[in-house]
Amino acid sequence: MIDKQTESSSNHNNLEKMSTDELLTAINSEDQTVAVAVERIIPKINAFIDKCFDRMKNGGRLFYIGAGTSGRLGIVDASECPPTFGVDHGVVVGLMAGGDSAMRNAVEFAEDDTEQGWKDLLEHKINDNDSLIGIAASGTTPYVIGAMEIANENGVLTGSISCNPGSPVAAAAQFPMTAVVGPEFVTGSTRMKSGTAQKLILNMISTALMIKLGHVKGNRMVDMQLSNNKLVDRGTKMIQESTGLNYQEALELLQKYGSVRKATDHYNNN
Repeated sequence: MIDKQTESSSNHNNLEKMSTDELLTAINSEDQTVAVAVERIIPKINAFIDKCFDRMKNGGRLFYIGAGTSGRLGIVDASECPPTFGVDHGVVVGLMAGGDSAMRNAVEFAEDDTEQGWKDLLEHKINDNDSLIGIAASGTTPYVIGAMEIANENGVLTGSISCNPGSPVAAAAQFPMTAVVGPEFVTGSTRMKSGTAQKLILNMISTALMIKLGHVKGNRMVDMQLSNNKLVDRGTKMIQESTGLNYQEALELLQKYGSVRKATDHYNNN
């Protein structure tokens, strides 16, 4: 049975009477518990990543699906994979109830449609080589649960990220990842601790997968997209460190070959 801790009353009261310092200290005290909650489920996260990697190394994709804050977090994580790791935009895909317009403006009742999630996934031709993570703080979002149930029937690998024990979304997942963070500072405001937990887990999943897929060398983002001057400068310095070239020589090599990996590989092979 679901234990709706995300909806339970805050550990703090009379918030409107607190000073700014009291508010910040209390919020921070709650936030400090989140990383501990995530640490407790590392074996669960590990199990999903290993199964997902088996598919992704053979061309499978990773999908995130959610509603509200959960959906937005998935889209943010997916959108950061191409510039950070140099993968195509379709390798990690984030979808949310109400579509892209819901990123900024809530779409009423979109999350209550049990069939739309799967329809949205079909637009991307999801198949049995792909993996799907349903993200729902409460673990009760119909849009997410419906999509995951149909995904299971179609051979898709499924995981879930939620924050309530015994939730329907966890029951629908082959690999449930439930970070129990307890009551929110503002009762029911799951964009706070629950959202932070979800973000931490998404960071772990995408980063670990991209490293395992070979997009990091040492501790460097050697496949990152050179989309602004800051990243060009960072890439140039990476090449300097790897080759011993001066800044201008490293910059010219980077500009010629377009990525840190290609530039350093060329230098080391000649």
